[in-house]
Amino acid sequence: MQDYDLLVVGSANADLVTVVERRPGAGETVLGSDLAVHPGGKGANQAVAAARLGARTALLARVGDDGHGRLLLDSMESAGVDPAGVLVGGAPTGVALITVDPSGDNSIVVAPGANARLTPQDVRAAGGLFQASRVVSAQLEIPLDTVAEVVRTLAPGSRFVLNPSPPAPLPAEVLAACDPLIVNEHEARVVLGADVTGEPEDWARALLALGPRSVVITLGAEGALVADGTVTRRVPSVKVTAVDTTGAGDAFTAALAWRLGAGESLADAAAFAARVGAAAVTKEGAQASYPTTAEVSAL
Repeated sequence: MQDYDLLVVGSANADLVTVVERRPGAGETVLGSDLAVHPGGKGANQAVAAARLGARTALLARVGDDGHGRLLLDSMESAGVDPAGVLVGGAPTGVALITVDPSGDNSIVVAPGANARLTPQDVRAAGGLFQASRVVSAQLEIPLDTVAEVVRTLAPGSRFVLNPSPPAPLPAEVLAACDPLIVNEHEARVVLGADVTGEPEDWARALLALGPRSVVITLGAEGALVADGTVTRRVPSVKVTAVDTTGAGDAFTAALAWRLGAGESLADAAAFAARVGAAAVTKEGAQASYPTTAEVSAL
């Protein structure tokens, strides 16, 4: 029996957030709001988002033996994430420096810290977590060699979901395991190694030609597009007033991965994930904004 609906392998950061009227240009200083510190990181975000929705979730990550690391561990515990795979020490906890403008859009700079020390050996040592997991999700705030080892460690019959963020060219071995590969326009451009042209349906065909089993392209206010080589379908967005978009993509990915593991079609899982992502942008912060299933249903 598989004990986990979702195993997330990825980053755990402290998010240092300030709100600005506008982002500074080169050589310019602007004033922001009081600094807020939130638990974040794409891996920890996905794990917390899935657990809040009711998924049995584990996280394989590395944090520092410091205050930011304890903040992250406390957040995971309160959300119900199994921290058995969270390794402590080796470097300070990763930090994300985030500016948020009045529209809710954000810009992020990440100092990886302990995330850069999550190694292929750490993945191999966590083989029991992989054997117990229905779906495994990863991102690129950890070394690409570690993500490749995740693909090699997958249990028979488990599903691999990848959001290549921050984007980088992907080896064929990783691309071939993705089911789905989840990208926005910028990430699609980097993965393809060229400017994306035409309609999102064209981008999806080009991405599928690289080897993933399925593709999801997020389109912001226009929703998302899903494609698996047989079916290509648009998924509409949910109209809400955005307060802070930080971590919304992680909530989308977590919800999608969970619902795929529960047997839903790619289009149905993406439609649910779009509602989760929409709920997340209506509150400040990343993990603090993630909804329960009841809150999603009420949206």
